[in-house]
Amino acid sequence: MKRWLPSPILSICLLLMWLMLNQSVEPAHWLLGGVLGIAAPMLARPLQPHGYAHIARPLALFRLLWLSLIEIVRSCFNVSQIILFRRSEGVNSQFIRVPLDLHSPHGLALLSCLINSTPGTVWVEILPDTHELLLHVFDLHDEQWWIDTIKSHYEQPIIEVFEQPRHPKQGEGT
Repeated sequence: MKRWLPSPILSICLLLMWLMLNQSVEPAHWLLGGVLGIAAPMLARPLQPHGYAHIARPLALFRLLWLSLIEIVRSCFNVSQIILFRRSEGVNSQFIRVPLDLHSPHGLALLSCLINSTPGTVWVEILPDTHELLLHVFDLHDEQWWIDTIKSHYEQPIIEVFEQPRHPKQGEGT
């Protein structure tokens, strides 16, 4: 089954999108949409070196995206205010390091997208020797606040969404 439908939800979404874009439910469109829904994920499989993401808790993902949208809008107003009403000498632009516990490649990609979508912050790189995120903040006043915010508002929910909880093996401590 996985060979022909590596991602059934993606296949269904592609079929439904095809039908909506064509504004038709004629059998020919069902057939073309079905072929597209089966062929596209199969052809995209080599582009997914880690496989398709397994979302352990979809509701946590929606909550994360909603809270991130609020943070993006809030940051947009803050950065606009800084650019329009403050002098450049008063802006404290700095790089900070955020230690990460997140290891899922899909989770790291989502974290990168959320951070880069938020005005005033830029994901620079993951430092390979320490697994820390190097982050540029447009106007830094409290480094610890930024670290705590990234870890609690972004990293922890992403870990809930993408990483399965690890259960101790028999014989290991609780």
